[in-house]
Amino acid sequence: MPLTDTAIKKAKPGDKPIKLSDGKGMYLLVNPAGSKLWRWKYRVLGKEKVMPLGAYPDVSLAQARDGLDKARKMLAAGIDPMAARKANKVATRTAAENSFETVARLWWAHWKPARSEQHAGQVMRRFEANVFPHIGARPVAEVQAPELVAMLKAIEARGVNDLAKRALQTSSQVFRYAIAHGLAKRNPAIDIKPSDVLASRQKQNLARIDGKELPELLRHIEGYKGAATTRLAMKLMAMTFVRTTELIGARWAEFDLDGMRWDIPASRMKMKTPHIVPLSTQAVNVLKTLHLVTGHSPMLFPGERDHEKSMSNNTILKALERMGYKGRMTGHGFRGVASTLLHEMGFDHAHIELQLAHQERDEVSAAYNHATYLKQRAKMMQDWADYLDSSTNGKVLVFERAAA
Repeated sequence: MPLTDTAIKKAKPGDKPIKLSDGKGMYLLVNPAGSKLWRWKYRVLGKEKVMPLGAYPDVSLAQARDGLDKARKMLAAGIDPMAARKANKVATRTAAENSFETVARLWWAHWKPARSEQHAGQVMRRFEANVFPHIGARPVAEVQAPELVAMLKAIEARGVNDLAKRALQTSSQVFRYAIAHGLAKRNPAIDIKPSDVLASRQKQNLARIDGKELPELLRHIEGYKGAATTRLAMKLMAMTFVRTTELIGARWAEFDLDGMRWDIPASRMKMKTPHIVPLSTQAVNVLKTLHLVTGHSPMLFPGERDHEKSMSNNTILKALERMGYKGRMTGHGFRGVASTLLHEMGFDHAHIELQLAHQERDEVSAAYNHATYLKQRAKMMQDWADYLDSSTNGKVLVFERAAA
């Protein structure tokens, strides 16, 4: 006679295990300790087996019967349901062990020895911030192209298309590593071209505020309510217009505050040649203030968790967004604004381009170009800082064309 919920609830444990049959080989095992367990007895290849179907009341009578029906259908199809369950558990465990994040970290460990510590760390931080939250837990062999597209769109929504492209490129390397080690059969990243997914970034690559909006932005920076280090980073970005990575990766050992000079080593420059940033008196004052906060670390802008590593390259972008400049201004935008205004002020194009580290290098002059026109550039940088001060205070300064 089939069981009922009432009969199950009334079933009391005895000195020995009690089996209450529900039919079709399924029964409720009532143990002396009081536990009530669903079991199904069946035969496969002439061998008797007992398959657990859960514990009552976590698994109700109806749920146990549903599980029994599925198991019986598998058995009718020639599949041992217990063997299939074990295989699924193994597959699930293997998938977890071979998640995208796990494989990505294996690839990174294999890849990083030939790279600088800074570059390798930056790549892993990009994974942790942009890729792992989307596909990190997924088995590397099961990730599909639409999942990568969704990831790219999420990154694009933050206004950092270049970062989205790099995320796709490095993810592709992880899939290639997985294929080489028998952990995946194909690379879904090769099915995607960034141009088919991401909007054209011509306007956004040049996205920056107009020069006339600079005074308002500077006032917002002065009143920024976030971390003091972030506010000081934005001030230095405006004064020095270096690349974001060059600023956040700066070390105190690179600075000569008495000599009012910042020497960025070739290893940290895009063009792999040294770069000199003459420091204005205002920049030196900002650096002295910053030193009171982060002077304990070798980095100007140490990360929150690891003071040996720099802050995220998204910190300045997020601060600008919080101030209302999302899609209108980025850390890189300070370079464009400075270039435009310095040209309008009449400063020499060569001096500006050298200070932006845009100057073409050749093998003969690569070691010397970074010091060219240093005196004129120092004057330009001081004039620029004075201009920023005047803009913040609502005054207007007129500059004479810098001497060649």
